[in-house]
Amino acid sequence: MNRHVWQTGELTSLPRIIPIAVAVLFLVSLSPALDAGQLKPEALQAWNQYVQQANARVRTRLQPDEQFLWIDEQPGRKEQVRAGEILVAPIDSHIPKSVPSGLIHDWIAAAFFPNTTLSEVLVVVRDYDHYPEFYKPYVMEAKPLSQAAEEDRFSMTLLNKSLFQRTALENDYETTYFRLSPSRIYSVSRTTRVQEIDDLGRPSQHEMPVDTGNGYIWRLFSTSRMEERDGGVYVEIEAIALSRDVPGAFRWFVDPIVRRVSRDAMITTLKQTSDAVQSSVEASNRTRPGCATEPANCAPQRKNITDSAPARGPN
Repeated sequence: MNRHVWQTGELTSLPRIIPIAVAVLFLVSLSPALDAGQLKPEALQAWNQYVQQANARVRTRLQPDEQFLWIDEQPGRKEQVRAGEILVAPIDSHIPKSVPSGLIHDWIAAAFFPNTTLSEVLVVVRDYDHYPEFYKPYVMEAKPLSQAAEEDRFSMTLLNKSLFQRTALENDYETTYFRLSPSRIYSVSRTTRVQEIDDLGRPSQHEMPVDTGNGYIWRLFSTSRMEERDGGVYVEIEAIALSRDVPGAFRWFVDPIVRRVSRDAMITTLKQTSDAVQSSVEASNRTRPGCATEPANCAPQRKNITDSAPARGPN
């Protein structure tokens, strides 16, 4: 069973898909006293600037003299992850970060998927039709819109069930994959549409106009890095979300909840992904000749990732 560690210290020089929106949904368990609102231009401007900075950190990590993985930046991290721990941390001590008319949430997590290959992980994270099975109960629906060797477009409906409300987010996503070498790949994912469904499951259920609603999530952006080595795949994800702001009167109790739920969501998503990969590999092995009578014949087969993404780097 995986052990989990929450590191709360400040992290520096962190850039970063497993499509991670299912985790980021939990980043904002806001007060029920907040009324419906609208995404403000000043919040969107701050978001765009923050995403530019996150992209710059990604490019920095790709330099020859930089560490590709966050776990390699500090002694002991890789050993913890290799031993089965899932490391989770906010990007710095000021998360969630206040911006004009909004909050930015930015978390990083790392895990090790043993006895698997990069290709096997990619098969699962790009299998959008099965997301409701992989990430239940929070993914209600998911489907691919278009898929190419290096870019996916897909939609996903996420459940947000709290003590006070039952809503959903119907989102469209764009994910681009970059293969740096036979053993390394990274990806970037962003929402292209975020639309809230209010009063879910009630006669009054309705879709809110885009960029209006409770503002639990206005925008999502995430990056991931994956490296195959040490008999498995190291997976790191950085998930970033823009939400509406919380009035000062509520911040004292909302912030700790946001941090706790954010940590738990990242852990849950990585654990569910690992379980899905393991189940996929086992199912594939059972269909191979000789598995039923000779279990030794069912050892994982090593695959090349060229079937999943082309050899190209960032622009």
